[in-house]
Amino acid sequence: MNKYALIFISLAHALVSGNSYAVTKQLRQYSASIEQSEWQLTAKTPLLCQLEHTIPNFGNAVFQSKASKALNLNFELKMLRLPDAYSLAEVLSLPPAWRPGEPGKNLASMTLLKQFNGELPKKTAWTLLTELEQGFSPTFYYEDWHSPYDQVAARLNPVQFPPGYYAFNECVAGLLSYSFEDIAFTVLSYESGSDKLTRESQRRLRQIAEYLQHDPQIETIELQGYTDSYGGRWMNEQLSVKRAEKIKQFLAEAGVANDKVRVDGFGERRHVASNQTSLGRATNRRVVLQMARP
Repeated sequence: MNKYALIFISLAHALVSGNSYAVTKQLRQYSASIEQSEWQLTAKTPLLCQLEHTIPNFGNAVFQSKASKALNLNFELKMLRLPDAYSLAEVLSLPPAWRPGEPGKNLASMTLLKQFNGELPKKTAWTLLTELEQGFSPTFYYEDWHSPYDQVAARLNPVQFPPGYYAFNECVAGLLSYSFEDIAFTVLSYESGSDKLTRESQRRLRQIAEYLQHDPQIETIELQGYTDSYGGRWMNEQLSVKRAEKIKQFLAEAGVANDKVRVDGFGERRHVASNQTSLGRATNRRVVLQMARP
């Protein structure tokens, strides 16, 4: 870090804290050297993308995006020494040494809670990535919790950033557009008198099968089959079991272990709508799929 960057950090903190003595405190700096600077894609699946940078003797900076209906991004500053009290860290973006005289930027204030890592929301996290892509160094600056005479500056080094960042962007573009929470409880609907799913439920089942191929944490899957009240009670119970068993077979062909799946058939019992209307009967023709994980 050049002298201009240090001066900017000290002045910025003095302005924020209103403490005229802030600039006299001892500054402890943590950052990767040019040789140490590395940006790694530590997770690359359709469910999770994670870009990570190690700050020696301090911790890790982690950008993470998960499968979801909406684009999301989270930044976490994982510290070896967790905060011992509530405080704020000023997030500054400092120019590289080869751009002398260019001002730094005060990006945000990051809340630090006792015994928790620091986090930043989506908009600020994307800003950090943009600053890094332009060669700037996002720096986290706060008062030391253990010494009234020290301040801490943890800096992200933009050296070797582009390759990891571009790979991260490609990963994010390939994330599934639904999460575990979106499909963990799913009601699949059927055509009248058959074990054939409606078109929309067929699409939903394909999504579930695709998700299950990438999430090894799924512990159990329960399939509960139901029918409307048309037909005999015994026939309906057999049809409800047949519907659930057919879903189990589909999941097995997608790679789901049979011992994870439990099947029950309840026939026309436990209806959730009136069987006196076609719409109500369509609602009752269903298999309820429930997934659980730790």
